Amino acid sequence: MLLLGGTAAAQEHRQDSTDVFYKHLELKEIVVTGLAGDAKMKEMSAPVSVVRPADLAARASGNIISAIAAEPGVSEITTGGGISKPVIRGMGYNRVVVVSDGIRQEGQQWGDEHGIEVDGAGVHSVEILKGPASLMYGSDALAGIIIFHPEPIRMPGTAGGSVSTEYQTNNGLATYSLATDGNLGGWVWGARFSDKYARAYKNAGNGPVANSGFRQRAAQALVGKNGSWGYSRLRLSYFHLTPGMIEGEGDNFGYTPALPFQQVRHYKVVSDNTVRLPLGNLKLLVGWQMNRRQEFEESPAEPGLDFRLNTLNYDFRWQATLEHGWKLAAGLAGMGQKSDNLGDEYLIPAYGLFDAGLFATATKTLGQWTLSGGIRADLRWLHSEPLEGRFEAFSRRFPGISASLGAVRPLGKYFVIRANVARGFRAPNLAELGSNGEHEGTFRYELGNKDLKPEYSLQGDLGVDFTSKYISVQASAFASRIDNYIFAARNGEWADEGLPVYVFRSGLAQLYGGEFGVDVHPLHQLHLSSAFSCVYASEAGGDNLPLIPAPRLFSELKWEISHGGKVFNNAFVALNLDWNLRQDRFYARDNTETATPAYLLLGASAGTDVVIKGKTRFSLYIIGTNLTDAVYAPHLSRLKDAGIYNMGRNLTFKLVVPI
Repeated sequence: MLLLGGTAAAQEHRQDSTDVFYKHLELKEIVVTGLAGDAKMKEMSAPVSVVRPADLAARASGNIISAIAAEPGVSEITTGGGISKPVIRGMGYNRVVVVSDGIRQEGQQWGDEHGIEVDGAGVHSVEILKGPASLMYGSDALAGIIIFHPEPIRMPGTAGGSVSTEYQTNNGLATYSLATDGNLGGWVWGARFSDKYARAYKNAGNGPVANSGFRQRAAQALVGKNGSWGYSRLRLSYFHLTPGMIEGEGDNFGYTPALPFQQVRHYKVVSDNTVRLPLGNLKLLVGWQMNRRQEFEESPAEPGLDFRLNTLNYDFRWQATLEHGWKLAAGLAGMGQKSDNLGDEYLIPAYGLFDAGLFATATKTLGQWTLSGGIRADLRWLHSEPLEGRFEAFSRRFPGISASLGAVRPLGKYFVIRANVARGFRAPNLAELGSNGEHEGTFRYELGNKDLKPEYSLQGDLGVDFTSKYISVQASAFASRIDNYIFAARNGEWADEGLPVYVFRSGLAQLYGGEFGVDVHPLHQLHLSSAFSCVYASEAGGDNLPLIPAPRLFSELKWEISHGGKVFNNAFVALNLDWNLRQDRFYARDNTETATPAYLLLGASAGTDVVIKGKTRFSLYIIGTNLTDAVYAPHLSRLKDAGIYNMGRNLTFKLVVPI
């Protein structure tokens, strides 16, 4: 949440835990990812949230998306305890770009039954940019961007590491993570290995939920060289998730998933280079990633669906900070993809894709005003391969123009006002264009529409911040019009498999809403914060849109007991209430969606660093969620209409030991 966010996400050095004490007035100095390079948050015309390391440590979740889903304007599409997909202001799937290791994460974002292939243990901090961000990443950033920042590079001449572990009582989730890194003689390196496993979660409505256990392993490595000329870094990562597929039946409640289950593997190699020039910096970034997703339905050895997606990402840009308040950036960025079907069942055709985007952006300080904007031209080529009796070959070309213009200005000593207008662009994905088959785990048969046109959005944002010694307030509102908005809806027919048929269609969509947050701190160590967020979405003059989260109010009372203590440092206790209102604005045609009742969740947490002989020896956190054991299913739960509820009462214990 913006009110609670904050360390400098672009920093290139490691801070000791005693240095990350957050003061609300420091919010203005937080460095985030701007259009023309790193920028202070106070200069951003579009809304940005920063989730600092201390916030991530004090949250309990089964994956990194759940860990940030409490942020205002952010939601998650969930499938049990281990799978979550991000939603920003009511839009998810291919409308949200996730950036990890400096490149956009490319898996099977169009699918419902799997999440983001990122190990949360390796995430240092998170930026959430809300609103069309096509200028930065081209097609798909219609709702915004989630940027996962890795651990910052250590100070020169230092090396170390950490050991962390976690246990959750509800589903027996157990995890450990081992990390080491250093910076000696201009050479930087790092490595991490994480292991996580969980049995079936339970709640008071269903008891144990069969086949909801999962296993996850991940590894990361970094090697690089710093110099007066700039830096060059090579990052490698591996992610492997084995989740059970929940169907509302069965008797498997253990750690090992039974049929049906998935195997999701993600491999990534990223070369990140920056060369300092007499005038600015030249950034050269190239990445390769391979995503392999297999579904095992009848045999644990032979997959039914088997997707293999290879992606080559490239980003070449020049950035400069010039005299007279100018910051400029220009470049070429895009990706190439090749997707293959290796199984004996089919949902989408094999395809090839290539896109490229030329862009130029600028930020200018003019007196008390900070102006920012830019323009980008994208072109995406796509070719679908034929499969006899199932898919026809087709080729499409999708051009797109994106633009943005924003302004920020302080008003007196306490106020800052922000305004931004942006045009976004998203090309339809292959599932929307060419799917033809049973979507396992979603209980439906999907049919694509190869005549779909790209989505184009026009969105306006307006925000006001107020910061004083005892109170901080942030308010932001948005209104968006999206031409050719694409979604799947039932057509009233039934497939031979006995499943309802869903067809992708498009129309003119209107979305509006916003976020409001307040933090009152009458005492230096006591904070009472609340954040309300809502979004309303419908077709122009027609039905409500599907998969729109309910209005939400999240409140927390936090007492920061000590900072700089000789034994207990950064100690705190907190109590929170998560109130999700009734969602009665849903897509009701052909029973595609149903209403969702309101629910209230109670949580509590406590944590401290333990200092011995002047050094932090370990950090301990205890987090309780859903303490009243409420029976609930969010509106965006894929299991809601099957009568399967989310996790019940849960206690989480975390231990982090620096080395």
